Amino acid sequence: MIFSDPRFMNRVAGFLVTIGVLIILGKVGHHVMHLPMFNISRIVLEPKQGDVLSYASPASIQNSLDGRVQGNFFSLDLLEVQDVLSTSPWVRHVDITRLWPNGLLLRIEEHEPFALWNEEALINTWGEKYLANRGEVDGADKLPQFFGPDGSEDLVVQRYAELMRWLSPINLRVKEVGLNDRYSWRILLDNNMILIIGRDPGAEIANPYDGVGAISFAETIERFVRSWPALLKRIDGRQIEQIDLRYTRGFAITFADDESSE
Repeated sequence: MIFSDPRFMNRVAGFLVTIGVLIILGKVGHHVMHLPMFNISRIVLEPKQGDVLSYASPASIQNSLDGRVQGNFFSLDLLEVQDVLSTSPWVRHVDITRLWPNGLLLRIEEHEPFALWNEEALINTWGEKYLANRGEVDGADKLPQFFGPDGSEDLVVQRYAELMRWLSPINLRVKEVGLNDRYSWRILLDNNMILIIGRDPGAEIANPYDGVGAISFAETIERFVRSWPALLKRIDGRQIEQIDLRYTRGFAITFADDESSE
């Protein structure tokens, strides 16, 4: 009989011993992997660019992670951690590495504030909207203020850059850029003068008005820039409150000292 064959029985015994050892090792390994010493207790932050992080802090990162991810050094899902941290106020992107035996290294690319967006948000240097505490931004009052419908961030940033390029030669700067729901523009300059510009046919977002009656944004600004030196001579030091550029052959001026216009 097969069971009386010593060689067969030795093979069976060896196989059973091997299985038993693997089971024991699995249990021991499982126990070791769940020892408290492997619980994540150390988080190291490094900037992806530059020498220091300006806004992201260990406290803010820990606050973002608390109660939202589970696991230790071995079992923590790094992709899940990355997704969670992408919602942290100042984190634009993060690379994560495990640090033996209980830590994580987070290499963070921060949002760099470029402008204020509507009432609560900010725009970063990539033209992306994000939510963060404006009070943490040094010199937030010196950032340009942008207003616009949801989804118009790219267009507003683009138009701001064009305005700065056009206005710089005549020593004017932009404080506020506003795009309303009809895709018309209101621009506040650093001398507190307001420019009113008609509907923008070059909008990169869906325009429900199809550009009907719209005047080229660049054409309008170029016309204003060409006229500005002569206009300064004509107004003889009077303070302009508003210039309405929604006309094809000229513009209307409202002065700050009265309601008259020309």
